[in-house]
Amino acid sequence: MLRLYTHPACLQHDPGPDHAERPARLRAVLQALDHDRYATLDRIEAPLATREQLLRVHSVTHVEHILANAPLDGMYRLDEDTLMSPGSVEAGLRAAGAVVAAVDAVLTGATQRAFCAVRPPGHHATRDQAMGFCLFNNIAIGAAHALVTHGLKRVAIADFDVHHGNGTQAIFEREPRVLFVSSHQSPLYPDSGREDERGVGNIVNGTLSPGAGSHEFRELWDGLLLPRLHAFKPQLVLVSAGFDAHRNDPLADIRLGQEDYAWITERLTGVARTHAAGRIVSTLEGGYDLAALAASVAAHVSMLMT
Repeated sequence: MLRLYTHPACLQHDPGPDHAERPARLRAVLQALDHDRYATLDRIEAPLATREQLLRVHSVTHVEHILANAPLDGMYRLDEDTLMSPGSVEAGLRAAGAVVAAVDAVLTGATQRAFCAVRPPGHHATRDQAMGFCLFNNIAIGAAHALVTHGLKRVAIADFDVHHGNGTQAIFEREPRVLFVSSHQSPLYPDSGREDERGVGNIVNGTLSPGAGSHEFRELWDGLLLPRLHAFKPQLVLVSAGFDAHRNDPLADIRLGQEDYAWITERLTGVARTHAAGRIVSTLEGGYDLAALAASVAAHVSMLMT
């Protein structure tokens, strides 16, 4: 059975009505999953991440800056694109806490697979900086939890968001127990993720040119990224599931459809089955056209349920 982690607090992070990363994104996702075909989902309320869990990947200064600056009303601007509203701190803690709880669930045998329908996203947040709509790096916090609390030696993070997960890469680029593989458009924000960025041999970036579509995406994963995942033999597969490489997304220029998200999900669950006793945790990152996001998440979750 697939576990779904979410929390109403994730709807209370509101960076403004004209912001791309708006509460309507999560509402669209949850509405798409409110269908008979998803009736068997084991729906769990996401807990709050603890300070200890945050500090495994973030500096004290960063954590304190986020926790201390939630406004009582209005907005607090962290950078040009990243804002906090009164509900943002709890939303950020629930988003990170969801991934930690999902990691615990799959590593203790409560479930094999989990999807975290949460926001704000996380993969741009570095050790010291919120950026790119992200407060805390949810997927990195979950990976560090797997290493520290469960003693894993090989954790893989697969990121198919159209934007490079610069924060995740920066946090783990000197940590050989974590393999980070990413497909992303280049050039595009945040202007990182070159193919010669290799960390200590644990970073594998695959770039897609503007206008690339299904063929280029699948060729990149089949030819480069999936073989590296299999060679690493992960004990746990984590997925930064961004759906903004969809052809209708307004923030990028890649031409994927929901069938491509079903395809990559099937491939990643195959990696998990082969090496990690089926254990896979996915968490929502980007995706800014509401209809495309809803359809793509539905395809992703449907494949996770098989």
